[in-house]
Amino acid sequence: MNIRNEDALDPNTKALILYIGKLFLLFAAAFLAGHFTARLQEHFTQKAALETIAQSHIAEASEGNWGLSFQQDGQPPVANASAEELKKYNAYYADITQDKVLYLTFDAGFENGNTPAILDALKKHSAPATFFVVGTYITSNQDLIKRMVQEGHTVGNHTYHHPDMSQIASKEAFEKELKDVEDAYQEVTGELMVKFYRPPQGKYSESNLQMAKDLGYQTFFWSLAYVDWYQDQQPSKEEAFEKLLGRIHPGAVVLLHSTSSTNAQILDELLTKWEEMGYTFRSLDQIGT
Repeated sequence: MNIRNEDALDPNTKALILYIGKLFLLFAAAFLAGHFTARLQEHFTQKAALETIAQSHIAEASEGNWGLSFQQDGQPPVANASAEELKKYNAYYADITQDKVLYLTFDAGFENGNTPAILDALKKHSAPATFFVVGTYITSNQDLIKRMVQEGHTVGNHTYHHPDMSQIASKEAFEKELKDVEDAYQEVTGELMVKFYRPPQGKYSESNLQMAKDLGYQTFFWSLAYVDWYQDQQPSKEEAFEKLLGRIHPGAVVLLHSTSSTNAQILDELLTKWEEMGYTFRSLDQIGT
């Protein structure tokens, strides 16, 4: 008898063979489905990993913008570079201390009549400040520059043309932006400029920080600021106090704009309130001491 001849098999045997065949097909289908699912899952996992890498590169690219995250009122914010990372470039954003000291800084890109009131308030409170100015500010406001120096303030370097310095790769071009400000300052005051540098808009790169260090500069970011630079959208006194009183913290480097009419109006009262909270004012050359 030839057992491969289906006509020679009894019905029970034929049924068993068909049943085994169906089982084999089911197992094969399940195996293929599982393999396909695994490959599909692997594909999406790899895609997600690539997307994560791409996002991390985007995040790295955006680290050239100084940024802060305020977690708790009265405590230093979390910055996108630590004090330890910055220190190797002689760069700072706050004084890491528990002492109630703060450092007043003003960015000055142009003059619109608010700086005299700011200087008056600083003088009344014997509060030293650093004014980070652009080159044209020096040449256009010589009397104010001289007054800042005479009243014990520091004039810092905010570059001559206020460009995005993180896009300047040439050390020669980087140096010229700072050197031209130094020359203008010396011509007006007869003195050498203190080598304090603040990157315009807080845009920076590690190579920029190294260039500044190589030129003998200290770079200063900030740990407290608020939106005070829009001329036609000045914050109210209440809005200013909410940010500047609530977020003040030991060792704060405060950034204000000298063009702000709100700052000019509230500074005397603001300094009084900070004093009532137990704060004293230091100049930037004392940071970390």
